[in-house]
Amino acid sequence: MIVVATADFEVYHGVVTELRDRGVAFTTIEPDDEWPEETDVAVIAAGEAVEIPDGVDLVQADPERPRRAVEAAIAALRGESGRTIVGIDPGERPGVAVVHGEMVVAAFQVPAADAAEVVHREVEDAADPVVRIGDGARLVGSRLVDDLSDVPVELVDETGTTPYLGSGARGMGDVLAAVNIARLEGEEITSRDVEPTAGELQRIKDRSREVSDTNRAIDAELARDVADGTLTIEEALAEHRGDAEDADREERESDGGDDENESETRDDTDSTTG
Repeated sequence: MIVVATADFEVYHGVVTELRDRGVAFTTIEPDDEWPEETDVAVIAAGEAVEIPDGVDLVQADPERPRRAVEAAIAALRGESGRTIVGIDPGERPGVAVVHGEMVVAAFQVPAADAAEVVHREVEDAADPVVRIGDGARLVGSRLVDDLSDVPVELVDETGTTPYLGSGARGMGDVLAAVNIARLEGEEITSRDVEPTAGELQRIKDRSREVSDTNRAIDAELARDVADGTLTIEEALAEHRGDAEDADREERESDGGDDENESETRDDTDSTTG
């Protein structure tokens, strides 16, 4: 059993909330109380002086990262000491799964531009982490490889990693694929240079037209930014709309200037004639 024993209220609140959210059985005691006989893992605040019974695994919790402490406590409770593996199913909104030992300890689905930041945060304190990226969505995947140059990265054949989704499971496919990718060994890779094909750019432009309120597609340059994960389609559409509005404004101003010049010319002509 996990026992939380700390006088640090911030640590107590964060760890207890995480444990409850995960449905993990635990109990709490004051640091100087008698320890339950069934204690397997003790969670205390980092730097806190608490006497722990012999044979009990100790987890010291950072008040800023209660989830990490809970993950470590659960792993210790299960006797797991495996490495931290992050699986990524690349795409416009990549699925990201963090696996420790046999457990999935965290899962995310974020815009492609935010995926590397999420991964860096998840492996920051991990010992010997590895990131496994599916080989689909080549352009987003190549950008992720570059953005994760400080972490060991493996490229994984993602064939068959997306499971069948039954009723009510819509939207979970990318995350579940990321879990499967995390469990497959891949080829270690440090870079992946990929140029978007004309077909890939056209598909992005077609997709932008589908989601646009005005049935307008983004241009090739913005499509390339979407392809490599710099922009989401929504961001590219907003930028495209802004460029179009600027162009319309300039055209109106130009037309207005021409009308004014034409009016002045007519006035001069009328004056000369009179």
